[in-house]
Amino acid sequence: MSRSRDRGADFQRQFEGAQTLDGLLDLAGSPLDSAEVLARMQAARADGTPYSDLIPTFFEEEPHFPSPEIARRLYQNLLGLWDLVEEGKAVRLEDDGPRPPRPKKVKATPPTPFHPAEPTAEFVEAAWRYLEDDEKSRTRLTHSFENRQDALLGALDAAGLTDEGYGVARHLLFELYAMLELGWPPGLTAVSPAALEADTDAPPLPQPLQAYADEALFEAEQDEEQPLSSQELEAVRRLVRRGLAALWSARKGR
Repeated sequence: MSRSRDRGADFQRQFEGAQTLDGLLDLAGSPLDSAEVLARMQAARADGTPYSDLIPTFFEEEPHFPSPEIARRLYQNLLGLWDLVEEGKAVRLEDDGPRPPRPKKVKATPPTPFHPAEPTAEFVEAAWRYLEDDEKSRTRLTHSFENRQDALLGALDAAGLTDEGYGVARHLLFELYAMLELGWPPGLTAVSPAALEADTDAPPLPQPLQAYADEALFEAEQDEEQPLSSQELEAVRRLVRRGLAALWSARKGR
């Protein structure tokens, strides 16, 4: 996708109604509905708070969007509503007919742990989907990965990879770490630097995890915008395999 296209002409500050805004807020992860947003905007106008400070408070965490179009449309509606409030115009939220109830979000279900056995292909698929669907759990596991796996992150920093190669390796090692944390309730210890520097063959790894890593690396090689070179792909593959072996050996209570 080209990043150079000027989208400014497409952006129009327009409030499309409460039902539309409610749906967009829900998709972005806001706990508020349009009536609560309107009340906050009216209070902000009264005390002189700018919309740039107000709008971030509509989200408990960073907003997430299914697509750039959803993000653009949400902010068009929010800024359109702000313009109406700032101009002192009456805003009617209710339609003439009854509005359907706001659908409840379906909470993502964590995968069933594989402990004390090995992960299956079904577990890996369920864990991947859970990480995609549950933003809070993904954020928690990201912080855990960054705070506990210093040696792994240090090895990544020292590998001399390009930005693209580094990004692929870091993202994949995080996902493998997260899957192991989800499937092995006793948790993982921090991997040792020696485990990452060893040139000996790694112990046998669970095939589903290895297959997941191989598929991700194949996709990185075939990426249309920034494919990894064969040389860097091999460096990333070697680093990921050593990292996965070290993480697998770091399971507590084996």
